[in-house]
Amino acid sequence: MKELVTTITRDVARELARKYSTMRHEELDVLESILVPIKYNKGELILPEGEQCMSIMYIEKGLVRQFYFKNGKEVTEHMANEGNIVMCIESLFKEEPTYLQVEALEPTVIFHLPKKRLEEVALHNVNIQILYRKILEESLILSQVHADLVRFETAENRYRRMLKLAPQVALRAPLLYIASYLQMTPETLSRVRSQV
Repeated sequence: MKELVTTITRDVARELARKYSTMRHEELDVLESILVPIKYNKGELILPEGEQCMSIMYIEKGLVRQFYFKNGKEVTEHMANEGNIVMCIESLFKEEPTYLQVEALEPTVIFHLPKKRLEEVALHNVNIQILYRKILEESLILSQVHADLVRFETAENRYRRMLKLAPQVALRAPLLYIASYLQMTPETLSRVRSQV
């Protein structure tokens, strides 16, 4: 079992390097050494409200959502599947408890990149610094894309964009969460889906 986890950890380090930076063999070793794999059950909270986000989370398998409560209702802010990053960026950098929660919508395996360890190794590895910066850039861009989506697009265009940008999420996530993420009622989403 340990050998399997080691193989998967190496694969995840390679995938992160491929996606965000190029790395020499030694840098891959360093990146691999700080990855922490954790399995979560469907419905399990990966990060509950009130806790501090301590790591950048890479989804190796599964589907997660970030949500918060507003006027007693759950609001889905973000959803992601395999090969994507999730973090509560304000909590991570201000080192404060988060209002956001992260939940596994399916059985999920997350490789955590603890922020403190990542910053320590980035001091001595330029390509790990680049990886760290590109992950943060990607997170900011995704936040902006979502903000623009709900501000400027019609309900139908919001759903069409989601199908294009996150087709697996659109297929696998419960409709209630998709509607919340797209800031529309479930009824509106059903109508839009029937037209698309």
